[in-house]
This record gives sequence, C-alpha cells and structure tokens, in this order.
Amino acid sequence: MSESEPLPLLTLRDGLPAVIDTAEGLAEASEALVAGEGPVSIDAERASGYRYSSRAYLIQLRREGSGSWLVDPIAFDSLAPLQEALEGSEWILHAATQDLPCLREVGLEPTRIFDTELAGRLLGYPRVGLASLVEGVLGMRLRKEHSAADWSTRPLPRPWLEYAALDVEVLLELRAHMAQELEAKGKTEWARQEFEHLLGFAPAVRSEPWRRMSGVHKLRGRRSLGAARALWQARDEIASRRDVSPGRIVPDSALVAAAAAMPTERQALLKTPGFHGRGAARYTSTWLRAIAEAAALPDDELPTRAPRQEGPPHPRMWADRDPVADRRFKAARAGLLALAAELELPVENLISPDTVRRVMWAPPATRDEADLLAGLGGQLADLGARPWQVELVAPVLVRAAIAGDVPPPEPPD
Repeated sequence: MSESEPLPLLTLRDGLPAVIDTAEGLAEASEALVAGEGPVSIDAERASGYRYSSRAYLIQLRREGSGSWLVDPIAFDSLAPLQEALEGSEWILHAATQDLPCLREVGLEPTRIFDTELAGRLLGYPRVGLASLVEGVLGMRLRKEHSAADWSTRPLPRPWLEYAALDVEVLLELRAHMAQELEAKGKTEWARQEFEHLLGFAPAVRSEPWRRMSGVHKLRGRRSLGAARALWQARDEIASRRDVSPGRIVPDSALVAAAAAMPTERQALLKTPGFHGRGAARYTSTWLRAIAEAAALPDDELPTRAPRQEGPPHPRMWADRDPVADRRFKAARAGLLALAAELELPVENLISPDTVRRVMWAPPATRDEADLLAGLGGQLADLGARPWQVELVAPVLVRAAIAGDVPPPEPPD
C-alpha cells in the first residue's frame, strides 16, 4: 500500500450483536464461548471523566467459533456463568492494567493473558495505542472517536456499540501477528513472563493522592497546602457519594486558587477563579468549612512542602549526598540505555527505573564480580524483576557498581 493511499476502514465482520442484559442472554453467550476455540479477546468500557468509580459499563468478548458478544455488567448481580465459561482460556487484552481492576470488580479473573500493548512495547513499536498498532500491524484504520464517551449512558448509541465491538475483533488478529513477531525476535519467553506477572497486578494506593492535583506545586506555604488537602478531601467525598468525576464538581485549578486565597465568605469564594457552576455554589458551605478547618490546624498537622518519600532520595540529589552512588547510577543509566537500544525496547520495560534507583543506592558491599552478580540478581528479584530482566540487567549493574568506585580523574593544573 502506498503512503498516499488511505488505509481501509475496519468494519464489523458479523454485524452488530445485541447487548446482553438478561440471564437467558448471558447463558447463551457463555455456552457459545465454551463452544469456541483459541484465545478470547476481551475489552471493557468505563466512564472515566464522568464517573468517580472505574467500574465497567460494557464488556466485549470474541472467540473464534463463538462470534462477538456485548454484555452490560450493570444489569447483573453476578457474571459467574461468564467466568466459568472463560476458565482456563487465554484472555487477549490491550493495556491490561486498565481493564483488570474493573473486570475483577464484576467477578471476571483471568488465569492467562496476552497483552497487545505490552507486546508492542517489547517489540519496540514507537506507538502502542490500539489504533496505532492496528494501523502498523494490520494496515487498517480503527475508529477511536468514542473512546472518551460516557459509557454509563443508557441506552448506548449504536455507533458506540459498533466501535466497542470492533476492538475485540482486531485483538484476535493482533495477537496472532504479534505472537509470530515475538517468536521471530526471540522475545516469546520475555512476553510470557511479563504476562504472567500481570496476573498479580493491583493499582498502586497513593498515600497522599491530593498532591496529584494539577497546579498544587505552585502553592506557597504549608497552610495553603493544608487548605488544598482539605478541599480535595471534601470534593473526593462528594464525588464518591454521587459517583461523579471529581473534576465535574469543581476543577483542580479552582481548588488550588481557593487554597491560595483562603476566602472566608461565600461571595469571596465564588469570585475565586474557576469557582463557578452548580458544583461550586451547591457545596459552598462544604468548601468554606474545609478552608476554615485547614486555617485552624496546628502547624505540626500541616502537610510538608515535599511529599513523604520511601526509599532512596531522588537521583538529582545524589551528587551532593553520595558521589559514589551518583557515579554508579549514571553508569547504570548509560549502560541500560545502550542495552535497551540494542534490544529494541523501551528502557523502562527492560527494568523499572525505581528498581535501578534502589539497587544503585545500596548495592551489595562485595566487589567480587561473581558474588556481586549473585547479590544484585537477588536484589532485582526481590524488587519484582522478572528472570529475563535479571539475566540481562544484572551484568550491566555489576559493571556500573564497580565503575562507581573509581573516582573521576583530577582536573589538570
């Protein structure tokens, strides 16, 4: 196909299936999926940006010999028949870390996974979004205009359902092509270990999630930070209770502006930049109470300027605090970047940057190469590195640990 020739647009192979919202329909889908063969492609649609929860509002499935199925999980107390039908089969997901939590929430748990996004990273694709992979691997164009839709809408519009059904059609083809490419590049075992690791994925629980508010870093003073925290917590409670995305009540920018100004009266609050709309006015007393509580906090209960940090300091501080560790880290970073380029994959998929930081801050004390290799390999494994990563990365870190002990040459007089 020439560069100027437009890509063919994907269309549904078997037409649009009806949305399943009855026990009879779920039983029919489950029986059909059991009768099919090979892996099952699965996708879930959430209402991010509209709802507080990350629950699934539509689940799409397809298997060779079974056809495609669209299931409305909101209509069911249990999807146990579907889980039983899928037991033992390989699930094809795209960006599994996004879908696994909401699938688990409705009782769907895989025992084997093939993640097309992660496969794309291991294969060195520059863009690993589903539409980009479909274009690069299959040479087809996939519509993505409904990816940010409010999937809690009922009934779901037909164009949205067509978009959703197409996603699971292409996953089957993508998996077949990418599995062949992984085998050709000697990366099948890497992928197997990565997919197995994904089975234990759980979203990180942040100790101070309010610090992720856009613009909060601009605040000066711990009292303002305390107000930002209190306002965030108040908004989060409202959003959770109403199952509405927090930003649709009051945006981050408004909370940060109010935390900086700390108004004490309704009119002053509503004049704060961004503090307008029904969410701002409806909960005025809640916002003012949060600000007042922050204003009354004793100093020792106010948040610190910098978030609490676990583990070693940020590497930008190492040159002053521990020059030897700084040299180790820089040597490791250079070696890993070179290795990742040679292997044609992102360095963060070769090894987690946080793992490198922790290991290079406190490697084993020995400098016997064999002992150091064993010790570093053990540290990497304890921090969650997979065997294929340990095998490739540990020798690079051994060289970096030894190089870090050598002081830089004295500048000439």
